[in-house]
Amino acid sequence: MTSGTDRDATLADVGEFGLIGQISELVARTAPGEEVLVGPGDDAAVMRVRKGHVVVSTDLLVEGRHFRRDWAEAVDVGARAAAQNLSDINAMGGRAQWLTVGLAAPADLPAQWALDFTRGFAEECAKVGAGLVGGDVSRADQVVVAVTAIGACTVSPVLRSGAAPGDVLALCGRQGWSAGGLAVLGRGFRSPRVLVEAYRRPAPPYDAGQVAAEAGATAMIDISDGLLAEARHLADDSGVSIDVATDAFEVPEPLLAVSQATGADPLEFILSGGEDHALLATFPSGTALPEGWTRIGTVGERGGEAVTVDGASYDGPTGWSHF
Repeated sequence: MTSGTDRDATLADVGEFGLIGQISELVARTAPGEEVLVGPGDDAAVMRVRKGHVVVSTDLLVEGRHFRRDWAEAVDVGARAAAQNLSDINAMGGRAQWLTVGLAAPADLPAQWALDFTRGFAEECAKVGAGLVGGDVSRADQVVVAVTAIGACTVSPVLRSGAAPGDVLALCGRQGWSAGGLAVLGRGFRSPRVLVEAYRRPAPPYDAGQVAAEAGATAMIDISDGLLAEARHLADDSGVSIDVATDAFEVPEPLLAVSQATGADPLEFILSGGEDHALLATFPSGTALPEGWTRIGTVGERGGEAVTVDGASYDGPTGWSHF
């Protein structure tokens, strides 16, 4: 894969243009369709937009803050970086088509790490038919990844601000698994393995966003920072209140095992866990929820608190804070 380059070579050994050349070769083998007129290698990529709404999202991953190289292989970090951006487009009711990546890293980082990262990134993009069309590399004291995703919505994008009193709150995708995996890794363990793998490689419901939009979802968001934290975004942006019903959740056995080992409430993983990239949406009352969606709460008039749990204030953790 490295075209004659020593697998132990560092970024300093390979150099900026050498690395870009190797990444371009790798990406060319997973090139997207005819909509890409100019891919990696020029000053900018060029794509043909046929119809619909163009949607764009950007995310950052910082080593030590969002990932640790001793907890996940490069290919997994690449997959996670792609997933969180693909999920943002999904949460608008759209489908990602093209992505660019900015990679800053120490000069002594193995070049193979960057190539494995790219491979994992491209593999995740392929799940939705999206392609890596460009990016940049630079030197830094730690690994920093900046991803921009570009996609399209064939129907009107679903915003965070459309929820109305009387709507129902629904969830699609597994929730709390990544948080359980993080708790396991934080204690120096690697089991239950299914949770560790969920942390390393989330499994967003990539087909659910567009289906929800077509079914009439009034507001939607992906759960990257915690279910209650994202519910708060929907409530604040829509000017409503949201109540989450805990009896709507079935706690999976792996989370029960971790809660027993750590003494944590398993519901905390579900209510405050992020990075599974499940979708949280509101639908008009009486709507037949699409397959895979589960009703977990209600939307009401804004009066007191923005988000409650089982009709009362919740004093537990609500999610991740970036600062």
